[in-house]
Amino acid sequence: MNCGLSPPSLSPFPPPSLPLPSPLRNLSWTRGGVRFVSGGECLWGLSSVSLNNQITLHSFKTLNYRWAYFCGSLIRRKVNKTNLIEKVLIANRGEIACRVMRTAKRMGVRSVAVYSEADKHSMHVAMADEAYHIGPAASQQSYLSMEKVLEVAKRSGAHAVHPGYGFLSENTEFAEACKQEGIIFIGPPSSAIRDMGIKSTSKYIMAAAGVPIIGGYHGEDQSDERLQAEAVQIGYPVMIKAVRGGGGKGMRIARTDADFLEQLESARREARKSFNDDVMLVEKFVEDPRHVEVQVFGDQHGNVVYLFERDCSVQRRHQKIIEEAPGPGISAEVRRKLGEAAVKAAKAVNYVGAGTVEFIMDAQHNFYFMEMNTRLQVEHPVSEMITGTDLVEWQLRVAAGECLPLLQDDIVLSGHSFEARIYAEDPNNDFMPGAGPLLHLSTPPEEAETRIETGVREGDEVSAHYDPMIAKLVVWGRDRSSALKKLRYCLRQYNIVGLHTNIDFLLSLSAHPEFEAGNVTTSFIPQHYAQLFPAAAPLAGATLCQAALGLLLRERSLTQEFTRSSADPCSPFGSSSGRRFNILYNRNMTLQVGDKNAPLRVGPQIGEELYHVTGEVESEGGASFLHCSVNGVESRPKLVIVDNTVHLFSMEGSAAVSVPVPKYLAAVSGSGAQGGAVAPMTGTIEKVMVKVGDQVSAGDPLMVMNAMKMEHTIRAPKAGVIKKVFFKEGSQASRHAPLVEMEEEEEEEEAAASQ
Repeated sequence: MNCGLSPPSLSPFPPPSLPLPSPLRNLSWTRGGVRFVSGGECLWGLSSVSLNNQITLHSFKTLNYRWAYFCGSLIRRKVNKTNLIEKVLIANRGEIACRVMRTAKRMGVRSVAVYSEADKHSMHVAMADEAYHIGPAASQQSYLSMEKVLEVAKRSGAHAVHPGYGFLSENTEFAEACKQEGIIFIGPPSSAIRDMGIKSTSKYIMAAAGVPIIGGYHGEDQSDERLQAEAVQIGYPVMIKAVRGGGGKGMRIARTDADFLEQLESARREARKSFNDDVMLVEKFVEDPRHVEVQVFGDQHGNVVYLFERDCSVQRRHQKIIEEAPGPGISAEVRRKLGEAAVKAAKAVNYVGAGTVEFIMDAQHNFYFMEMNTRLQVEHPVSEMITGTDLVEWQLRVAAGECLPLLQDDIVLSGHSFEARIYAEDPNNDFMPGAGPLLHLSTPPEEAETRIETGVREGDEVSAHYDPMIAKLVVWGRDRSSALKKLRYCLRQYNIVGLHTNIDFLLSLSAHPEFEAGNVTTSFIPQHYAQLFPAAAPLAGATLCQAALGLLLRERSLTQEFTRSSADPCSPFGSSSGRRFNILYNRNMTLQVGDKNAPLRVGPQIGEELYHVTGEVESEGGASFLHCSVNGVESRPKLVIVDNTVHLFSMEGSAAVSVPVPKYLAAVSGSGAQGGAVAPMTGTIEKVMVKVGDQVSAGDPLMVMNAMKMEHTIRAPKAGVIKKVFFKEGSQASRHAPLVEMEEEEEEEEAAASQ
């Protein structure tokens, strides 16, 4: 360890057989803990223990001094804080920008935000001490513009730039440009980003450092023929990966020689769009592996530690959905080997700051280096929860030249943590990303064991220009079982109206017996697809009654409001009871669940199936709850009514029940416009693969769209002939816009026969 410690002659203290110096007496602490001493200092970290006031430790750090047991004496030296950071620019948006700002605010560091036109009313702009507009919504002209970000850093007088994750976080040129401008880049040196950012280079470095790797082709010849020949040599299935970047972008699996070129072209297009580089490597794809990664941290004094592993195996489209720490079923011995291998990897490139070393792990717990992300990861909170650390604070302190707050022996694993990523997407439609307003948003209460990392509020819009993640729900428990129970409880409290989310899917996933047992692999979703996506069960009659009651109570409330504001309190329009003389009043209602109608009759009786329903709406904490009884069973679901739809949320689940819109008022559905394909979301047409007159079969690719940082292939919904193509490559298509018009084969044959 090298943290500016001096020989004993600088500040000698009594030898270890004597009592502790007075500022350090009466300590009561646990290994790796942080304790305060009356009239003394705050202990940041210790490497061994103190017993009966006798010194048995060899090094520790207090708030202002680094102490060490050196040649029989205690010595101390003032902590070097030459690079004081008082203002930091966060070159990012959304939840990670807000996450960094929260820690900066707690440390007394002022924050500077940058924002695009699409984000001018966003949460991270409101949280910042200063905010600067840097361009239009397109990230290439705003968040990816190094020149604009650096200009704001200089204008604002920021001492440092925190890149977050994504965007410029792993951009070598940006890290170098910050250094040239005299601005601290809160991240590793540019050489480490360069070495680890190019996957082929990183494999050579890791092999030389003794870190286990998977073989493959990482050569310079990027011709289709050479890559395909290497894939044959390696043996299918193979993984095609962009040598730069991460986050699942530019990655495809080719399972046979027949589909290799199509997958290669798709990976290249996505890599060019995401990283402006389409160089590929080809590796053997390990079937059903686990994705296990290790959080590492280094300082400018040569110290590197690991903060244990995370399991991120459950994924869709090679992107993580749910992460946990520590990895389930991993022994202490394997955990130690993982950590030591990760530290080797970091030291091999003189790493500084927060980084993640990712490994593929097989069923026998053998692990192989995959890549290193030279930045803070999306899932870093689970590592914080099990170690009691704040990694953003560590980033700021290390960037300022301080030593690591804790050494390896001080870092203690405690409990278990899960992170669930809440996305605006439709799991029942191949996890198609979505965009739109958050008409209603309520979350579980934040507490020591529950964190919500988000960058949106109720009323905000999930933009089609960026990643569709709404929030990260992070929980901690004393063990995996209690943490998982906490996760499911909090997911049921996370209520969103306005767009599709994956919350119900996360509940289904976290309740699956194999997930509960910790038997997770990267193939978990396809392997258990039938159980994770069961057929929709018919809505219970009690739920329909709750929805009808909610609508009737809202109607009564609106009527009463009208009566109070009316000049004629006896007006017949001020009553909604429907009372008639000499007639038993029955009211017919039709509710809609999905695409099916459910008729009800409200009155003295409802046909053969009778429900007795009573209740009222109660307000609490800005939310409405339907306190009701259905046939004597009491319940209190949260009630949200938006337009013509009633949303009910409870610990038993959620339901959406609508009032059907009359046909003459209903908008034309875009699902089959012009008998062709429609845009599933707003995006850019990257490639048009058909022309007028082409004959296509059901499932044939028609176009490739790029939306929400993802590439989507639009396929023919049926067989037919292309009659019209409405968009050119490079043009923007709105959600539900018709992309092509098709004629079915029968129509064409009938037209030919009539001639």
